[in-house]
Amino acid sequence: MSDLKPAITSRPRFSPIWVIPMTALLVGLWMLATVKLEEGPTITIRFDTAEGLVEGKTTVKLLQVDIGLVVDVDLNEDKTGIIATVELSDDATSLLREDTLFWVVRARIGSDNISGIGTILSGAYIEIAPGQNEQERSDFIGLELPPLTPVGTPGLRLSLYADLGSSIAPGNPVLFNGYKVGRVEAMKFDKERTQIRYQVFIEELYTDLVTSSVRFWNISGVSLEATAQGIEVNTGSLETILLGGVSFATPEGLPEGEKVEDGTEFKLYRNHAAMVEQPYRYRIQYVLLFDQSLRGLVVGAPVEFRGIQIGKVNRILVSEVLNPEIQGDNTVIPVLISLAPGRLALGDNPQAVETLKSLIQDNVSRGLRATLASGNLLTGSLYVNIDFFENAEQASLGKFDMFMTMPTISGGLGRIEQQVSALLEKLNSLPVEQTVKSANQALAKADESFASMQSTLVSLKSLLVSMDGILNQEENRQLGQKLSRTLAELREVLSGFSQDGPVYRTLDSSLNELNKTLGNLEEFTRTLSDNPNALVLPTELPEDPIPGAKP
Repeated sequence: MSDLKPAITSRPRFSPIWVIPMTALLVGLWMLATVKLEEGPTITIRFDTAEGLVEGKTTVKLLQVDIGLVVDVDLNEDKTGIIATVELSDDATSLLREDTLFWVVRARIGSDNISGIGTILSGAYIEIAPGQNEQERSDFIGLELPPLTPVGTPGLRLSLYADLGSSIAPGNPVLFNGYKVGRVEAMKFDKERTQIRYQVFIEELYTDLVTSSVRFWNISGVSLEATAQGIEVNTGSLETILLGGVSFATPEGLPEGEKVEDGTEFKLYRNHAAMVEQPYRYRIQYVLLFDQSLRGLVVGAPVEFRGIQIGKVNRILVSEVLNPEIQGDNTVIPVLISLAPGRLALGDNPQAVETLKSLIQDNVSRGLRATLASGNLLTGSLYVNIDFFENAEQASLGKFDMFMTMPTISGGLGRIEQQVSALLEKLNSLPVEQTVKSANQALAKADESFASMQSTLVSLKSLLVSMDGILNQEENRQLGQKLSRTLAELREVLSGFSQDGPVYRTLDSSLNELNKTLGNLEEFTRTLSDNPNALVLPTELPEDPIPGAKP
C-alpha cells in the first residue's frame, strides 16, 4: 500500500454568496429606518359625517399643499359620528396645537356664501388651520363649517348676547356707520343663561372703534319708526336687508369709553330704537318695600329723580311676597328696580356703580326716600319717584334676599288714604257723646238764659213805656224849662267866682292879708324862740346881714 495521505486544507467559512442577502437586509433596514424617520405623526379627527372622505385618497392640505392622507375611517364609540385616522408628514408636527382647526372642504351653496366649487371635480379634502397654543394635541374635533376668519388673523373677537333669536347667522357683516368692519363668526344657544350668543370678529384696522361705550343692535331687514316728524325708515346695506347683520355705534351723550379686550361681552339690542331707549350697560338693583296698593305699577315703569328718569321697574316680586323664608312679613310688596349711573352723568362703568351706591347710602340719612307717584290720572298708571323728604322718619338701607332695600314712604292716593284714615281715627277717638251732652246742657242753660233775657226785655219795655208816659205829662214837660232856668242862675252865680269877678278879687285880697298876718306871726314866734324876755324887756334889733359873695 502506498504511504501517501490525503492533504486536508481549510477553506473560509463565510461564502461570498452571503454578501447579497446581507446587503439586501441592510438596505431594507436602512429603508425602513428612513421611512420611520421621515414618517410624520398620526392623528384622529372626529366629524359628524364621512361625506367626501375616502380611505387612502382624501388628503390633508395647508395652503393647497398636501401634508397628510386619510388612512382609515371608522364609526365612533356611540355610533353618532366618525373618526378619521390621518397620517401627516414630518414637517406638519409643529402645526398640531391645542387650538388647531380641521374641516372638510366640499362644495357648499348657501344664502350667505358659495364655497368649495373646485372640489366638484377634484373631490373633498381636509383643510388645516394651524393653532397658536403651545400645548400639543393629537385628537381633534373637526368643524362642520369652515371658519370665517383664519386662526391668528389680527383683530378683535367679541361676544354678543341676546334674549331672543333673530335672522343673524354666521357670515353676516358687522357695520359701523353703514361700513363693513367685521363679520359674525359663530352662533350658539346658552342653555344655562337661556340666551343666544354670537361671536363676532372686528378687523384689526377698525378695533379702535370698539370701546366700552359702544352698543350693538340688530340691523337685519327694514326698521320702521313713527316719530313726531313722520315715519323714519332705517336700513343697513343691501346685504343686511337680505341676509341680516349687526351694527354698532356710541349712543349720543355717552363718553368715548375705554378700549376693550378679546372676549368682552356686549348686549345685542333687537333694533336701533331699543338701543336708544336703553343705552346703558351697567346698573344697580334695589328692592322697594311698599305697604300700599300697586295697582297701576307695571314692569318697565320709569324710576325718576325730580323728573329725570334714572332707571326702571324690573319686576314685582310676587313669588316672594308669601315666602316666609325670605321675608316673613307679607304686609309689604317688594318691587325690584334698577338704576343706571350713566343717566346721572356718573359714567357707564363698574366704578360709576360703586359711586352711585355710596351716594345713595350717604343721602338716605338726609331723607332720600322712594315713593309711588301718579303718572297719568286718566289711566291710573304709577311710577317710582325718588326724592328728599324733610319730615321723613329716620331709616337706613336694608336687605331683602340678595338685594339691598331702599327706604320708602307712602305717596299719591295711598298717602291721602292714610291721612284720611288717620283723621278718621282721631275723630273716632274724640269724646263725641260727652261733647254732645255738654253741648246739650249748655244749650239748655242758654235757653234758660234766653228766657230770662226775654223776661228782662219785657220788663225793660214796660219801664220805657212808663217813662214815656211820665215824660208826656204836662208838668213833666215844664220840668225841663225850670231846670234850664236853674242852671242859668247857677252859671251867673258861679261867674262871680271867676278870676275877673268881684268875689274872686275880694277873696284874693283877703288871702294876701292873711299871708301877711301869718308872716308877722312867724317872725314873732321866732323872736320869742330866740329871746323869751322880749315881751317885757326892750329888744335890740340885729343889723341887717351882709350877703356873702358866691365862691
